[in-house]
Amino acid sequence: MSGSCCTPATPAAPLEPTRFAAQGTHAIEQVDLPGGEFQMGDATGDGNRGDGETPVHPVVLAPFSIDATCVTTADFAAFAEATGYRTEAEEYGFSAVFHLALRARPEDVMNPVPGTPWWVGVHGADWRHPGGALSSAEADHPVVHVSWNDALAYCSWAGRRLPTEAEWEYASRGGLDGVRYPWGDDLPEDEWRVNIWQGVFPTRNTLADGYLTTAPVRTFEPNAYGLWQTVGNVWEWCSDWYAPDYYAYSPSADPRGPLRGTTRVLRGGSFLCHDSYCNRYRNAARSSNTPDSSMANAGFRTVAL
Repeated sequence: MSGSCCTPATPAAPLEPTRFAAQGTHAIEQVDLPGGEFQMGDATGDGNRGDGETPVHPVVLAPFSIDATCVTTADFAAFAEATGYRTEAEEYGFSAVFHLALRARPEDVMNPVPGTPWWVGVHGADWRHPGGALSSAEADHPVVHVSWNDALAYCSWAGRRLPTEAEWEYASRGGLDGVRYPWGDDLPEDEWRVNIWQGVFPTRNTLADGYLTTAPVRTFEPNAYGLWQTVGNVWEWCSDWYAPDYYAYSPSADPRGPLRGTTRVLRGGSFLCHDSYCNRYRNAARSSNTPDSSMANAGFRTVAL
């Protein structure tokens, strides 16, 4: 996908929604939002042409309750252990890893992804092993290497759902319409508020924010609504199908995306975002990927039914 920080896995046949006989416990802190009207879209002119971040348009949402953080490795482990669920990366036997984060045997490393050579397919990379078979996921970091289908399976078990794209943006803005980031328009270089790339992408990261890849979900400061790291760290799956022209015809009340599509919406950017390549660590930024894609920089948070 041109200009994206994500890369798709090998396509597979669409999956039916996973259902579980018994529901589990969703332990993540909740933020209750009142809903109401906000201005959705890119008001600063930073959007990537073709992503469909305009026109800015009013959206009215009903009240909803959303996770304060992304689903963590520990949260997902509870689900996997209770159900025996295997992610699509585990079923395929590989997933996409950023080249500087490889922790794998030489024989497990596949060829770089065409057009984005910093992404490498790695046999044995999955949510338990984010850099490859020689790595281990950290319990308080966002779970990664989970596809949209995997996120939906967790939601089914937990009695949750994925946020709509509109709900996600409303929550990320923290009540600040029209600004770039959850805290405002500026990104102070001496006061890190977001886990993104510093240095020369994709070869040198100065680690000025302290992290090469993911950070714990409660790193930096939450926004005014109490949500942590809606921008940077990891991309977050939303429920909607993606269409670049959707804002031109979306309804003003509780929009839920196009009726059909080939890719699902991702929001928020990740630890790989850098202005020289991907400036999508913004409230209004949009991206997408196929529902079966998994990668080392994408996770999710959930909303109450």
